[in-house]
Amino acid sequence: MLCKFGFDTHTPARRPSVVAVVAALGALAASAVLAQEAQLGEVKVTSTTIDDRFTSKRFDPSSIHDISGKTVDEKRPQNMVQILNAIPGITADLSSGDEIKIKLRGVENQRYMGEKPGVAIVIDGVPVFERTGKVNVDLDNIESIRVIKGGASYLFGEDALSGAVIITTKRGAKYAGFTAAADEGSWGYNRQQLRAGFAADWGSGHLQTTHRSSQDYYWQSAYKTDYIDGNFRLFLTDRSDLTVGFERSDRMKDKHGSVAGVNQAEVDPRGVLGRDYTRKYDVNLEKLNVTYSNDYSDKGNVMLLAYQYKDRTYYWSAPQRYTSTGAAVTAQDAYQYGNAYDQTQRGVKGEWRTSAGNLGWLAGLDLRANEYINLVKAITSFKNSPFSATVPLGSVTSDDFTKEDMAAVYGELKWAATNKLTVTTNARYDHSALDYRGNPLYNRATTVNKSKAFNVSSWRLGGTYAVEPQSDVFSNLSTGFRTPTAEQLYSGSVSPTGGTANNEDLKPEKSLTFEIGLRRRANLFGINTEIEAAVFQIERKDFILASSGQYSASGSATALASRYDNIGGARNRGFELSLKTDPKKSVWLDAAYSLIDARFTRYDNFLLALGNSNGTYNAACSMTGVGAANMANGTCYKTIAYNNTGKSLPRVPRHQLFTTFGWQAAADWIVRLEMDAKAWSWADEINQEKMPGRTLFNLHTTYDFRMPGTASNSKWQVFARVDNLLDRKYFTIVRGTNDTKSNLTNAYNGVYDSNDPSMTVGKPRAWTLGLTASF
Repeated sequence: MLCKFGFDTHTPARRPSVVAVVAALGALAASAVLAQEAQLGEVKVTSTTIDDRFTSKRFDPSSIHDISGKTVDEKRPQNMVQILNAIPGITADLSSGDEIKIKLRGVENQRYMGEKPGVAIVIDGVPVFERTGKVNVDLDNIESIRVIKGGASYLFGEDALSGAVIITTKRGAKYAGFTAAADEGSWGYNRQQLRAGFAADWGSGHLQTTHRSSQDYYWQSAYKTDYIDGNFRLFLTDRSDLTVGFERSDRMKDKHGSVAGVNQAEVDPRGVLGRDYTRKYDVNLEKLNVTYSNDYSDKGNVMLLAYQYKDRTYYWSAPQRYTSTGAAVTAQDAYQYGNAYDQTQRGVKGEWRTSAGNLGWLAGLDLRANEYINLVKAITSFKNSPFSATVPLGSVTSDDFTKEDMAAVYGELKWAATNKLTVTTNARYDHSALDYRGNPLYNRATTVNKSKAFNVSSWRLGGTYAVEPQSDVFSNLSTGFRTPTAEQLYSGSVSPTGGTANNEDLKPEKSLTFEIGLRRRANLFGINTEIEAAVFQIERKDFILASSGQYSASGSATALASRYDNIGGARNRGFELSLKTDPKKSVWLDAAYSLIDARFTRYDNFLLALGNSNGTYNAACSMTGVGAANMANGTCYKTIAYNNTGKSLPRVPRHQLFTTFGWQAAADWIVRLEMDAKAWSWADEINQEKMPGRTLFNLHTTYDFRMPGTASNSKWQVFARVDNLLDRKYFTIVRGTNDTKSNLTNAYNGVYDSNDPSMTVGKPRAWTLGLTASF
């Protein structure tokens, strides 16, 4: 077990009783003293997929959390996790640097490669998906973040299985003037930012450039990002405007700092001895969006959006184990493949909203045209095992083009049934069409042409009830979906030697979420406090899973080849609590707590490989007898079959608590102490190895002042931050799948144990200092 690394690994707690939590919520609601009826007035629909100008959540039946750009700027984050931790239910993956895969309520936490995250990521109305499955955005260019939980495909369509994260970039007259900032920190971290903006009667805008780089704590894990972005708004009339936003980023990232097992983690926490599966990321992102908004009446609004988003990604993959002659390779920079990926997303959206009396409605149109180009070449000659066939230098193992066209209509109807009860219904219908072309490869002489279309409907039904003017109960049923990818449908065509067959009969994955919660503004001990609590259950049936198991050995052990199929099931349920006291007081507290129980309801077959899964399958492969050397050197492997039904999803802590204690030490001096606590979780799908829990503390402070001799409108701010204040040892991620080759002995041992999971050791205590000047 991972306790060898010095962590406590407790026995599993009992499953949370949803009934008990619902009863607790009911008691909390009932404790509110009934007062005058809430006066709803004119009903307005605030849902939108385009802009954040409609921000009210008072009568929304879903759990919604907002983070302002001011809060983001005050934290001076180095990655998105440092922002989103303040929201209950966030179960994001952070590898190193500023890379993050956002996940909600444990959905899709079993996956960690380049898959979609099960959350719709929307930036300035643009549905964003990167090749790495992660999200990258200029952290210095955030105006607001909104997190909508529950199935959210009724608004956002594809991949909103557990919710949506909507990021709006900076805009508006408040950024007029000039701002310069610079930070320095541990391991060579540095950041420089310049922004210039204007504001006039006819419009406003700004242009910003940001540079971040670091050698980082981990071996060969340096990263660098350069952003240039801007936003310009033209006031066409008193009621209409045209906004143009753009962002370009150039990102370079090397290793992620992973090590193989607890023994290496103890002696080599920076990963000097190991080789990550992928390296040398070079990512270029470009986003352009144009938005038109017209408040044509006091009740009505029309918004139109056109956008283009480009992602060009290149990286190395698959550390080379053997030369073309079968000799072992251990060189750090020896890799087998170069991966080039070019993705273009284009689309237009339109929304119309208005109201009449106690009814409000929204109608929307969403058109997308996406293109994906994938090219994988061997960058050296190699063998997968000492006695396998040689893959020659320059061999093309993947060369395909996928075109994805999508058209959707969606709408919302909000009805104020009484002064207390508001009912909301949503519906969306998506038609998507995939056209796939696989070009000839070194092991396939023919071109493959495939096409597939899907029609998917999604919906939400919910309501809010005003228990009293400051207390609302909300509840909803909502759905999410994700259509099969070309790689899942045509896996055997994409990679003819990958051991996974095509399955053109795949159906879209779907989720159903039930949620009930309470929003309340209360006076606790004389302090104004905002409370939001919710219980939820997410049901997923027939989600897409490889028939041999996720990331497991291909079906070499069986008569049937592995393929993707709708054979997976999972149920995620839990309780969330958010508490925020008045930040205008001299002392305040923010807290976000999550209790999550996530289990597979169907996962019948998982093949765990012992030995080199790229070698030759042999049921007699063993570490004993005359063939022991073959398993140790990776010539052969065997598998053990597991039934994971009923087991917990990996990397989903049962308990999470994030708190921020704030202190206004002086008029211009603020100190914040954060506590980030996570319980242990399973590191693998068979529930054998554990990822230990940990509690970290972070301290940051800001001091505002005016520099003598500068302009009266100038503002200066000094910033300091210490992460992992107590210098705790911990893991950021632990991922176990198969027996792996030890970086200490350079051999397989034919056993799956705590020395096999890939893991990243958390960084020790780190500091950041910064200065910002605004004129």
